[in-house]
Amino acid sequence: QVHLVESGGGLVQAGGSLRLSCGGPGRIVSINGVGWYRQAPGKQRELVAGIASGGSTDYADSVKGRFTISRDNAKNTVYLQKNSLKPEDTAVYCCNVFAGTNYYLPFGSWGQGTRVTVSS
Repeated sequence: QVHLVESGGGLVQAGGSLRLSCGGPGRIVSINGVGWYRQAPGKQRELVAGIASGGSTDYADSVKGRFTISRDNAKNTVYLQKNSLKPEDTAVYCCNVFAGTNYYLPFGSWGQGTRVTVSS
């Protein structure tokens, strides 16, 4: 079962920035699509941003223009640059793999994620 590892979360003030990192064993990150998903307290998990193996991307409307997903295949790492953070971005962020452009159908196991807290 594929299991990715997230890092980079923390506490930040509204308007601030964070960069999350997602890595995995071997080339699992570089040969598959990778998505960042978040779950806020009391809410369902949602797709934040995804990048397919071919480079196409998809973003939730709520983060367009503020978040940027990118990948470094040489490092087998996917990043999520988060700017202009808002308190409603507070959540646990997890990454997972998907096939093709199936951003909403990740097939790996869910890790513990990295917690992001944005204070007002």
